[in-house]
Amino acid sequence: MTKVLGMGNALVDVMTQLDSESLLQKFSLPKGSMQLVDETFIEKILNETTHLKIGQSSGGSAANVIHGLASLGVKTGFLGKVSDDEFGNFFSSDLTNNGIESKLFQGKARSGISMALISPDSERTFATHLGAAIELNESDLSEHVFSGYKYFHIEGYLVQNYSLIEKAVKLAKESGLCVSLDLASYNVVEENIDFLKNLVSQYVDIVFANEDEAKAYTGCDPEKAVEILSLHAAIAVVKLGKKGSLIRRGNNTFRIGVVNADCIDTTGAGDLYAAGFLYGLVNGLPLDKCGEIGSVLSGKVVEVVGAKLSRTHWTDINKLIKKIV
Repeated sequence: MTKVLGMGNALVDVMTQLDSESLLQKFSLPKGSMQLVDETFIEKILNETTHLKIGQSSGGSAANVIHGLASLGVKTGFLGKVSDDEFGNFFSSDLTNNGIESKLFQGKARSGISMALISPDSERTFATHLGAAIELNESDLSEHVFSGYKYFHIEGYLVQNYSLIEKAVKLAKESGLCVSLDLASYNVVEENIDFLKNLVSQYVDIVFANEDEAKAYTGCDPEKAVEILSLHAAIAVVKLGKKGSLIRRGNNTFRIGVVNADCIDTTGAGDLYAAGFLYGLVNGLPLDKCGEIGSVLSGKVVEVVGAKLSRTHWTDINKLIKKIV
């Protein structure tokens, strides 16, 4: 059975539903962005939000993708770093409980936390303290980590460590894996554009971007951006939110629609789309079918707070996938 390995920042998501956007303004957090913050900053936000509705789940972009794939029955593994503390133990247990092969290394700093601040219009803004997650480095990697896997999915948020990403994708390609990259956030792309362009053109087979990330990468609108991205990676995907998605391989572009959904929180929508898309690829489906499955998953996850779905949701999703394939 084809196996998928993910690598990313091992974080525990603290999902917080805001009653207004005043908190974003108070802490100078650009709406819709992902900002890296220190431990003091994250503690201040935690203290300011104790009166709000809060939920907790294991997270991180790549981990969300891997959880989605595991819930669809795909054999998966996750590579990251946590500490032996409450959040780290929570993250590790969540992998094990979902049948995901844990390839977690032990760090020294406190385990990473990502505050997902959800605005009343469902847009999410992340304030992330990477903690032990950022301690994952190239010395932790070796060829045996990739043994038995066919796909390797990584998140653009890892660009805080160029040497880590470069070694990981080189080892993955040398081991015969297909490399998938999600560009993560428009500000991440803007701040690391030269590195990302070089990475994609040399090592990446599948690249995912939302509309803002695609524009930051190419300077173009989605239709032109997906063409440019497909010149560098074999498969390019531009996610357009409520407008669906664009998929391109070679000279063929597919426009994928959305499923009807009652959106309350967009957290994880892009990650679950990627999970559905990769599920289709793992099972040898055409690209348009891969996109349709991605849309099903993203449409379901926006109806809940956070990036995790219940067993009931997954039962419904599997029924919908059977109709597609």
